[in-house]
Amino acid sequence: MHRSTSHPPQRLHRPTILAISVTSALALTACTADTDGPTADASASTPSANATPRGLLTKKEATAALDTYEKVNNEANAKQDARLLGTVEAGQVYEASKGDYKQWDTMSKKDQKFYESPFYYRDRELLIPTASSGATWFAVKARPSSDSKASSALVILDKVGGSYKVMSTVYSEEPLPQVAVDKHGYVLHADPARKVGSLAPDQVSETYEDFFETGGKTASKVFASTDSSKESTKVHTDGVDKDLQGYATEKFFAKKPTNPKVYALKLENGGVLAAFPTAHTSELILKPQYMSGFDITPGPKEAVYDARKRDIVTDKFEGEGLVVLHPKAKPRVTGIEYGLVDSR
Repeated sequence: MHRSTSHPPQRLHRPTILAISVTSALALTACTADTDGPTADASASTPSANATPRGLLTKKEATAALDTYEKVNNEANAKQDARLLGTVEAGQVYEASKGDYKQWDTMSKKDQKFYESPFYYRDRELLIPTASSGATWFAVKARPSSDSKASSALVILDKVGGSYKVMSTVYSEEPLPQVAVDKHGYVLHADPARKVGSLAPDQVSETYEDFFETGGKTASKVFASTDSSKESTKVHTDGVDKDLQGYATEKFFAKKPTNPKVYALKLENGGVLAAFPTAHTSELILKPQYMSGFDITPGPKEAVYDARKRDIVTDKFEGEGLVVLHPKAKPRVTGIEYGLVDSR
């Protein structure tokens, strides 16, 4: 999985462009989960009006899916084996993980050692829906074994090709809100296309990317201010490295995520907690008057994809985030992570 080599994990992952080189800030994430789930056994079903509903899967099955992911993820990280990791991971987190593996030789020895070290889930809280809900996925609240003081993460596992795979895992800079459950302890999924206040969960990504594109001219009016939104705005306002100031400009463009599915859970307070995919490209370009005499030399991570010196460096980032939506409050993005996946 996409792992952080810092404590606590960085929430933003993008390169820092230098005068003659481009270097990338490493932002890796970790996943987690909790053993408290519905009290009902999914295998027990009685055809009665008063029978306890069946869960999408049992607590034992959900725990086994997480344990398998944990085991295979650690093996894959130790060997940087993307194919092996793909047997238990998919979605946006897998896009970032593949990028990490591809950029492996550019990491410091310290970061490589941390990435290779076994990772485990702590304080698992299983969030399982009923089988009758029509859902194919369940979620987990957890903390990473690599940092016991880190905020909780929300981990999403969905059925892909007949088995459960981790699709998304994002740290929250704030305590995760209490998810709504029915009287049997099963979680309630929300419709990603239904508005909660000013936005529907599936509208968050496009609106949020304005922080990168314009510095938040629109997004700052829509979203509540959080550490994540401040960091995203800073990426735009910081602009190019000081050594390139006056010589080049950098622009950001929202893109459709490779894996567009949004996962949303109802909250006790009437709101919704959603894990949303997001993506953008950054375009670093020399000003016209300097194109004939200068080139930009990509740094180590970008050079993995394209080492050519060029007038324009276009980097592609795949990301994922957490948002809390409430009918009477501004949406709060409480976690956002991006991984470099291509550079041309």
